[in-house]
Parts: sequence; structure tokens; C-alpha cells
Amino acid sequence: TMRLQAPQFQALFTPGLRSVAELFEKKNYELRIAGGAVRDLLSGVTPQDIDFATTATPAEMKEMFTAAGVRLINNKGEKHGTITARLQEQNFEITTLRIDVLTDGRHAEVEFTTDWHKDAERRDLTVNSMFLGLDGTLYDFFNGYEDLKNKKIRFVGKATERIQEDYLRILRYFRFYGRIAEKPGDHEPNTLQAIKENAKGLAGISGERIWVELKKILLGNHVNHLVQLMYELDIAQYIGLPLGGNLEEFARVTKNIQNLSPKPMTVLTSLFKGKDDVTNLDLRLKISKEEKNLGLFLVKHRQELTKAQGPEALRPYQDFLMDSREANTNSKILELLKYQGEEELLKEMQGWAVPSFPVSGHDLRKLGVSSGKDIGTALQQLREEWKKSGYHMDKEELLSCLKKV
Repeated sequence: TMRLQAPQFQALFTPGLRSVAELFEKKNYELRIAGGAVRDLLSGVTPQDIDFATTATPAEMKEMFTAAGVRLINNKGEKHGTITARLQEQNFEITTLRIDVLTDGRHAEVEFTTDWHKDAERRDLTVNSMFLGLDGTLYDFFNGYEDLKNKKIRFVGKATERIQEDYLRILRYFRFYGRIAEKPGDHEPNTLQAIKENAKGLAGISGERIWVELKKILLGNHVNHLVQLMYELDIAQYIGLPLGGNLEEFARVTKNIQNLSPKPMTVLTSLFKGKDDVTNLDLRLKISKEEKNLGLFLVKHRQELTKAQGPEALRPYQDFLMDSREANTNSKILELLKYQGEEELLKEMQGWAVPSFPVSGHDLRKLGVSSGKDIGTALQQLREEWKKSGYHMDKEELLSCLKKV
């Protein structure tokens, strides 16, 4: 058996974890690290959050923790077998081993077990089905470690069965493919076949759950390949993507945007032909207002709001921003520059502070302009002059302009 000694693993042993481990050991309950955290540790990555699995039932854990005076928080996970204990300023999420009794493609009814193999069997992908003992021993029933080393993404057991337990796993397959696989197109034919045959099941999955996965896919590797695949395998229509998605534009933009840290919506909008596509996505996935507005902004301005020829390439974007009455225009323009692949202009725009207009109505009253209407007109004219100067004219220059008028 393999034993992990990596520094990332050693670093997990906080005073809190040591106390938890002691409690379980005293009672002879087994406790292991499960799922994603094991995958991360084996890849040399420090896991963001750690899930634990145990042979103890929720009732046994509650009794043990309560007797030891340990605080338990939110019992929402309890019917799925998860107890969250808080020790030394740290939360520990610990789930009883379980088997699925009934699944409807969205939810599962579970019963508890003490069989590690059975619990691993109901997990989605081999790379997510491993356990790690607190002594560093790896428990790997489905060659997940082999797959991880070879950068292969495979379902545990039969793909069709795993997918039918929860159709969202189709998107999880894509997400982990984009995270782990080395090159596009390295799929097992029977996996793709199973996905295609079950794509329709995604219609019954809530928009919010789909959007969480889709956003991660859009920011991962091989995104162009994976989205093309969604169309080939008939998935697109069930997750809110337009039937006639613009795959050429998508390919172009995903190349442009590679190292510019775009928002997921910026990447996705390149598939859209018009604002109806944004509206339909929103209806299916319940995206946030900010995401929807960004999509509408990009669809509307990606063609005509482009750089100027000559030394002041950024001017059209700056003018647009200065004339805008809307909130968040600056961040939308930054996303537009990413979409257009304008890396240099993006840097320049990020470093540009919006200048404030140097003249006020007060300055004009001092010069003897008294009626509100005249002040408004004069300010408007001066703003135009100021804009023409590239926002460089100061108060004195602008006021001397006014005298000429």
C-alpha cells in the first residue's frame, strides 16, 4: 500500500484535527479523509476544504462529541449523515459511510454502512473516490490514483449508472476533465456514448446547480473543446445554451482570453448571437443580475466599441465610460477588452483613473453666468471641449474657452 508523507498532508494536522482524531480513536471508529481533498493532496495541492468519512453513525458521533463538550453546528446535513463539529476555531465536516438506496437523478435516499468499498462505489469519478487514512495510507478501490497520474477522467464503475444517479455528473465530468486532463479529446468512447444517451436528464436539474458547474468549466482548461462537445453530445439545449451557438466566435474568443482571467459570462457570451440568447440563459440558469447585464453589454457593444487607430487607441473606451450614466461600466469595459483580446489596452485601462471634471456651476456663477439654464448649457459645452482634449484641460484653460464663447 501507498503511504503519503507530503508536507501538504503533514500541514493538515492542526490541534483541532489531532483532538478529533483522538476522540474517534478512543471509540474505535475509523476516520479518513475523503474525496476531493485526497485528489488534491495526491496532486501536491493544499486542499481548500477537507471532508472526512467515518464508520460512526450520526447518532454515535453526536453522542461522542456531546460527551466531550464539543460544539456541533447546523444539523442540516444530518439526514444525509453529515455532522459538523467545531474544535479550536476550525469546522470539521464528517460524514457516515453510506449507500444509495433510491435515486431519481437528482436526490438520493441513503442508508449507512461501515463498508468503505461500498461508499467509494457510489462516488462519481475514480479520482474523487479515494480515501486517505490519518496515518497517510491510501485506500483506492477503483484505480483513482493511477487515473490521476495518467490524467484520465473516468466514472466509477459503469458510466450510465453513475450518471443516472445524478445527471449533474455529466457536467462534473467536463469540469474535472478541464481541470486534470492534459489534452483535449482524450475520452473513452463509451463514456461519451453514456453522456449522449442521458443528456436529456439535465433538463430536470435546477438551473442554479448547473450554473455552478458551468462557470467552473468556462474558467478551466480545454473549454473550447468541452463546449463543442456539449453541442455534439446534445447537452447544450438542456442547460440554457443557444441551439445555434456561434462556435467559431467561441473558439476565437477562448483563445484570446486565455491568460486574462475573464469572468465566466465573458467567455460564454461569445456563443451568443444576440440579447435573446442572454435572456434564455437567464430563464434557465437564474444567473445574477450583474452577470445578465454583463452579457447584454458585451452582445451590444462587442462589434462597434473597438480601439481607435493611432496613438490614442484607448480613447473610444474612455469616452464611453465618461459618457456612461450606469454603474459598473468600468468593469464591463475591462471584460470587453478581454473578450476582444486587447491585452495591452486592458493593462492601460486598468491603470487609468477616471478624471473628474474640473469646472463646477459655482465657478460659472463667479464669472457672472446666473441663470440655471445657461449654466447647464455652458457646462455641457465645456465638457465637450474637455473630452476633445483627452480630459487634459484644467479649470483655467476651460474657463478661458468659455470667455471666447
